[in-house]
Amino acid sequence: MEQMATAPAPRAAPPSSQREEDVFLTLTVAGQGCAVPVLLVRDVLGPQAITRIPLAPPEIAGSLNLRGRIVTAVDLRLRLGLPPRETATAPMSVVVEQAGELYSLQVDQVGEVVPLPASGFEPNPPTLDPFWREVSRGVHRQEDRLVIALEIDRVLAIG
Repeated sequence: MEQMATAPAPRAAPPSSQREEDVFLTLTVAGQGCAVPVLLVRDVLGPQAITRIPLAPPEIAGSLNLRGRIVTAVDLRLRLGLPPRETATAPMSVVVEQAGELYSLQVDQVGEVVPLPASGFEPNPPTLDPFWREVSRGVHRQEDRLVIALEIDRVLAIG
């Protein structure tokens, strides 16, 4: 009599703190801790030469050339309604991919890649500015500060 092969038992899902979608790159914009999903990040760059684009909205810093690709640079301070950067301070660039296009998010400081478990997220507080509520998936308490997890597609929905 032939024995039927049995399918292997399904693997249990990894704990939420180890799933890739819960890993974020932290960054600072005007003193505010933010985070972006690490799976969207394509590169982190130091100060870059940026070419201004005529008639672009103020939050579009311009464009830069990244290994032969033209990348739109977005000043995250202006995009998030924060005070402009001092001209003596050069921003860092966090290059993200959205809908097949590359965008450089101009930030003040890049932190580290950290897991932010889904269980640690809290909904946006009602006192948070309505625009920030729109671009945030929630807040995460990280040691002594709150980190706002940004929804990159909403941040880049410029219009």
